[in-house]
Amino acid sequence: MRLLAVPAALALVALCATPALAQPVTTPVPGPVNPGQPPMSAGPPVVAHAIGDAGTGLAVVRLAPDSAATSSILPGFGERLAEQSAAELGVGLASAQANSEALLSYERAVAQASPLGFAVRGHAPQTPGTLVQTASPDNAQPVAGGLNPPRTPLGGLLSVGALNGTAHARWDERLGPCVSPIADATTELASLSALNAIPTLPTATDLTGVLADVPKLDADAERALLDGLNRLAGPLSRLGGLLSGSQDTGADGSLLSLPNALAARSRVELVDLPGSPNKAVRSISTLQATAVRLLAGTPAEIRVDVVGQPALIALATGDEATSRVDYTAPVLRVSQGGRQLGVLDAANPRLDVPIGVPLDQAGKLPLVGDVVDRLPRVDIGVLRLQVGQLNRKAAPLEGPLEGPPGQGGPAVEGFTVGATARLLDLQLLPTDALGLPNLPSALAQVSLGEQVVRAAAPRGGVVCAAAAAPPEDARPAPPAKRALARTNAAYRTVPIFWTGTALLLVGVVLVAALPPRRPRADRR
Repeated sequence: MRLLAVPAALALVALCATPALAQPVTTPVPGPVNPGQPPMSAGPPVVAHAIGDAGTGLAVVRLAPDSAATSSILPGFGERLAEQSAAELGVGLASAQANSEALLSYERAVAQASPLGFAVRGHAPQTPGTLVQTASPDNAQPVAGGLNPPRTPLGGLLSVGALNGTAHARWDERLGPCVSPIADATTELASLSALNAIPTLPTATDLTGVLADVPKLDADAERALLDGLNRLAGPLSRLGGLLSGSQDTGADGSLLSLPNALAARSRVELVDLPGSPNKAVRSISTLQATAVRLLAGTPAEIRVDVVGQPALIALATGDEATSRVDYTAPVLRVSQGGRQLGVLDAANPRLDVPIGVPLDQAGKLPLVGDVVDRLPRVDIGVLRLQVGQLNRKAAPLEGPLEGPPGQGGPAVEGFTVGATARLLDLQLLPTDALGLPNLPSALAQVSLGEQVVRAAAPRGGVVCAAAAAPPEDARPAPPAKRALARTNAAYRTVPIFWTGTALLLVGVVLVAALPPRRPRADRR
């Protein structure tokens, strides 16, 4: 047995070291789990390169916008990003995406209708109850159904009626995105009320000792303002009683409400390119709305009628000269008590409606708008209504547009365009007369009909043709090799395996070399 000890130890070391000394192999591409599941990158190579997305939100509520710092995993990069809202809540989100360059086959066309989305200081979890359809494989019919908004920590800021959605994503196995449409999503909302309270304002009815000194007011004016605030029918968080609701009109006491349906649609498609057999990428965001009510059911109710419907379109042809963004700005007519306050359109995109505290003893509610007889008041806030806010962006694609790995698609270059816009943006702004410390620039913000579009196409347009079949003797190029993480002997920073092996070998040699000790004979 002692003669076999050293060879056995050497064989053990050789068997353990063989896997460690072997060359790292390429990480395999995972295949489908189920036989009917499409692979990660299915089908032949596609020569049609197209990227586009469109997103439309029926309503987005923001608390204390531009008050939270944006974090980033990159050192120092967060300081260069714009600040975010303390909290955001979106309703009725419809998005359509097309990306011929996606590695995963089911991400080349995605249509999604989501009932709700929310974020707290920039962190947004995934919400359930969403309708999603992906391609490939192709889908002949869309999915449709009701959307049930889940409960969220911000649910008290928004009340949502019946919500329905549809989602349709398509992809041709031979021609790729050369289908109509590539992605299409819609959401329809029966009713909506937003901002039943203003959490950024005090909930106490007695503000004695809370207000700071107001430089623009003298001592008597400050005392009259404090007395007027303390006489209001409700706290400032309820806008002095204006958000208390009314059973006669059915309103729940909201700053903004929609008594009629509101619909949003996002669509990505290919369209004919004039003078060329190729196609252009078009992303479309549209909205359908009729009327909006501010402070419904109160003497200060404001009616906003939507006369012209907005539409935002991004068209990418691959050429900077012909790629463009088309925007049809909405037309809103604002009135109060049968008197027109103004018209919001592309030429007049903003309207400010003051909110004042009455200084007479009989005033129990804040005064909204321009009062005809000019009652004594101090303005403490402004309702700012804005439309459009169009923001365009265009740039050449950074670097070549590569096909999915392993498909061998040719590298192409092109041009991309994008834009954002809003149907109606309502901001509640404080004024200098509201002497509360540490107030954000905007107390709250409600955006109706947020629209985002983006489109990118290769130079010369999208080529809708099947890829040429490779010759029979051609073999697909192997994917780029990626070495696995080093382990065992190849892991230079962890020599514990070799240390233990050496000690084991030394011990075996010592046991084999030393003569055995014979037991002593019994002297009895």
